[in-house]
Amino acid sequence: MAKDDTSGSSQKPVNTLHPAYSVTNVQTKIRTLDGTKVTYSSWIKLFKLHATAYKVSSHIDGTKAPESTANDYAEWKEIDALVLQWIWIYSTISDDILVRVLATNSTARDAWVKLEKIYLSNKKSRAAALETKFCNLTLAACSSLDDYCEKLKHLANQLEDVDHPVIDSHLVLQLIRGLPPEYDSTTSIINQTADVTWDLATSMLKEELIRQEARQNHSSTVLITSATPQPHSQTPAPNTSPTNNQTPNYYSQRGRGRGQGRTNRGGRGRGGCRDSSQQSTAYQNQ
Repeated sequence: MAKDDTSGSSQKPVNTLHPAYSVTNVQTKIRTLDGTKVTYSSWIKLFKLHATAYKVSSHIDGTKAPESTANDYAEWKEIDALVLQWIWIYSTISDDILVRVLATNSTARDAWVKLEKIYLSNKKSRAAALETKFCNLTLAACSSLDDYCEKLKHLANQLEDVDHPVIDSHLVLQLIRGLPPEYDSTTSIINQTADVTWDLATSMLKEELIRQEARQNHSSTVLITSATPQPHSQTPAPNTSPTNNQTPNYYSQRGRGRGQGRTNRGGRGRGGCRDSSQQSTAYQNQ
């Protein structure tokens, strides 16, 4: 009886799940596009990076979709819906932008092209407006040094979106232009440093801010300490002035003499206490 040889027989390949199905919360990987804090260019870079990793780049780069009669069309359509809807594009753009992109029977590629038109159309006018904001921004108009640096960087990124990139040296120059006189010593060092980068310049300014805050805290502590009253080293002398209960009675002191105890006889003794009317009458008689 012949022995079955199955070692060389071909086996049916097992269908593996597409990587796109493993994405559960893409917002942790791609930040929400709002055009301000997260610019279009930053969003594009992150989106393309993850689209390549999850093998869905063909749904946004203009690759032709399979025919509706093809065997793989149903799977392509399902993955395209994942890329377009809650998993990718629609979940990573702000509500204001979503209203402009959302459409019936749209594909991921259609939404991708609409986003390009929103951010890349009218480049000259948008560049002029952004350049004005970039040149006029100062630290005084911001809530903190970190906020000032962040806004400058966002404006530079937005200018890059409209084909007006800001080189690093220009960005550093604008950074120190908008600073108050308190940073003059640090800005002088930055100007004298050759090929200073944005990261180095911002680090130097933040270190200067820490020193300024430390000096202010020290000055406040010294002022508070000097204004605090110090206890006296010597014990104050006791108050020897008589109180109301200790006021000496002139007449009672004199009444301790020979006339003491004669008040029942009309006060003829020398120490007898007379009322004010009797004293006044006796004086007038004299």
